Amino acid sequence: MPSLTAIRLFTAAYEERSFSRAAAREHTTQPAVSQRIRALEDELGVKLLERSPSQVVATPAGAAYYRRAIDLLATLEQAGQDARRVGAALSGEVRVGLMPSLTRCCLAPALATFGTQHPQVTLRVTEAYSGALTELLRTGELDFAIVPAFEAPVGIRSRFLARTPELLVSRADGRYPSCAPVKPGQLQDIRLMLPGALNTRRQRIEGWLASNGASIAQRLELDSMYGTLDMIGRGDWVAILPGVMMAPEIADGSLSVCPLAEPPFNLDLVVIEAARRAPPPAAAAFLDELAKNVDAQVPVLAVAPTADPLRRKALASVRTAG
Repeated sequence: MPSLTAIRLFTAAYEERSFSRAAAREHTTQPAVSQRIRALEDELGVKLLERSPSQVVATPAGAAYYRRAIDLLATLEQAGQDARRVGAALSGEVRVGLMPSLTRCCLAPALATFGTQHPQVTLRVTEAYSGALTELLRTGELDFAIVPAFEAPVGIRSRFLARTPELLVSRADGRYPSCAPVKPGQLQDIRLMLPGALNTRRQRIEGWLASNGASIAQRLELDSMYGTLDMIGRGDWVAILPGVMMAPEIADGSLSVCPLAEPPFNLDLVVIEAARRAPPPAAAAFLDELAKNVDAQVPVLAVAPTADPLRRKALASVRTAG
């Protein structure tokens, strides 16, 4: 039977497309990786990887073996974590990556509850956009991250977490009345603030606007959520932002927040994890608490207190769009 070391080195080489990078990741040497994988191929009687001077490419047999191998490694790690968890309080470090829209409204209540329940757990939160978080997860620096839905690269698995509407956010006294649904045709010659080009949402936003008849007079690229909100409040810039972060402005009216309609525009959030390993028990517990707070923010958009019937109707339309 193949050794677990050989299987781990094979999955590393498959994901990294390189023996040298696999060796660095697994803290061993390149010859050791090559020898172990060659022995694995001999034992199985089939070639798993094609070698070339520039890269390593999986054969069809290698791709099939990889899919089963990562399931095996994750199951074994989960079994060990289950055994260690029985009768023991959660402890250790949780390393989580979040996009700025989640740290704004969902993080603090999750931290407060989790910290009280599990005081022996140290939490380390990295705020960044999806590209940076995916790379940190791939290199093993995060236990999990929450990002907009995308096609996950090799070595990373994703699962659905929540759906939130994307909302048009503008100055409170600007051209778009707060909470009145806005159609793409009304978005003409807008001054639009956008996240950077590597951000998953950037491509979706520009694609939705272009395909539905909106026009952009000027673009401003700014990878700072609080900077974006400040700029909107000070001038005639607008932005399209996830509804999960806009409950405070909907409640207090400090900015105009409008649902996008015909067609509605939604954002799916996913949890991404390393395919080859299960998250530690403390990370899984924190993710559960965080998910509760993410879920709690979407209904807030539909029930924020207001005496204005038009505002109540518009808020309800935000919820049904999701």
